[in-house]
Amino acid sequence: MSSHSHHIIPFRTLVATGLALTVLTILTVGVYYIDFPDPINIIVALSIAVVKATLVGAIFMGLYWDDKFNTLILLMAFLFFFVFVGITLLDTMFRDPSIIVY
Repeated sequence: MSSHSHHIIPFRTLVATGLALTVLTILTVGVYYIDFPDPINIIVALSIAVVKATLVGAIFMGLYWDDKFNTLILLMAFLFFFVFVGITLLDTMFRDPSIIVY
């Protein structure tokens, strides 16, 4: 049996995290309406999305108080996901344009 006890997250922390996620969501939508140059708006929106995902993982999933090994497993899962998506994108970049169906 494990001697690991669960951490009870205070209600104030949950509300503050929920409010932060709401504000970040509003900022993400606002990036759509603000006229940034073309690649910057995507970079800003993805940066906000990474911050939101970090908040959800750390607070709501409890990774902040959990073993660091579980955080490492989550980060490795994201790494493998990005590697597999990158390999797929490499394949689509070098296809013959005559066989692409729209």
